[in-house]
Amino acid sequence: MKKLNTTKYMKYTTLPKTDIEVSKICLGTMTFGQQNTEAEGHEQMDYALERGVNFFDTAEMYSVPASEATYGSTEKIIGTWFKKSGNRDKVVLASKIAGPNPNFGYMREKLDFSPASIKYAVENSLKRLQTDYIDLYQMHWPERKTNNFGTRAFHGHDDVWEDNFREILETFDGLIKEGKIKHIGVSNENAWGIMRLLEESKYNNLPAIKTVQNPYSLLNRLFEVNSAEVSKYENVGLLGYSPLAFGVLTGKFLTGESHPKARINLFPQYKRYNSEQCTEATKLYQEIAKKHGLTLTQLAMGFVLQQPFLTSAIIGATTMEQLKENIDTIDVVLSKQILTEIDSVQAIIPDPAP
Repeated sequence: MKKLNTTKYMKYTTLPKTDIEVSKICLGTMTFGQQNTEAEGHEQMDYALERGVNFFDTAEMYSVPASEATYGSTEKIIGTWFKKSGNRDKVVLASKIAGPNPNFGYMREKLDFSPASIKYAVENSLKRLQTDYIDLYQMHWPERKTNNFGTRAFHGHDDVWEDNFREILETFDGLIKEGKIKHIGVSNENAWGIMRLLEESKYNNLPAIKTVQNPYSLLNRLFEVNSAEVSKYENVGLLGYSPLAFGVLTGKFLTGESHPKARINLFPQYKRYNSEQCTEATKLYQEIAKKHGLTLTQLAMGFVLQQPFLTSAIIGATTMEQLKENIDTIDVVLSKQILTEIDSVQAIIPDPAP
């Protein structure tokens, strides 16, 4: 991979259990093709790369909210940017295969992780992305029914799902040997699923997952409950998404302004960060930020970026101003005193956004 000539400071780490260097900030792209035009998506990728962000994340189902009309639009925009810019070799590219969902039948014949579905999804993502390989290929959510996407409680066994972790890894092993994907990861997954996959890879000499992409922010620290321990001892890095909680942790919704173009207003079905508890916690975090001469964005991003289990924080922006502000937080270092004050809020209002 080519080294970058960056205009400002960026921090890097390696994708766990690899020698692939990735920026601590990852460019999330799910707005490309719906909230952002192709031209705007290209501008964001140009700027992010210039700033040293060499890690981009996408998915076959993007843009979001998912619909048949916009299915694959984000990958297509990334693909046209690769073709225009010639920058494929400067980017560590992550994408995902969608799991079961009764609303997404337009994506392919079966929404599962069978060998046929995985191979079909990979081939079509490669075509849209106009590339020969994907650096990190992830299962977007578990095939089994479990607690994720804003659900705290586990509601019992899935009587339909059958354990197929080994078959999944064998399929990925074949695709890695073909050169179509390099490494694998999971998303919206819990500790049990992570450990089952690691167990299968260990005892059957199959590829091991390198990352888990889950929500992580001041309003959602549930990853710390048990998955952080797995991350530490099994070396599976967190790709933390929604570090600013759909913009709630910028403080913009505390000003009294309407923000009609904001994501949680455009798409009210996404209610994870809309609760009174989220608002109250955000107010307390804003007080901490002001006390220490920081913006709330700096406090929120700084907290996520300092976590030892974090590989990269996935940011998303609809404007260049937002993108620049988010990337600039790479310089923020929070003191022990600030971290203690953050924990005091967490103790009062723990994880208001599940």
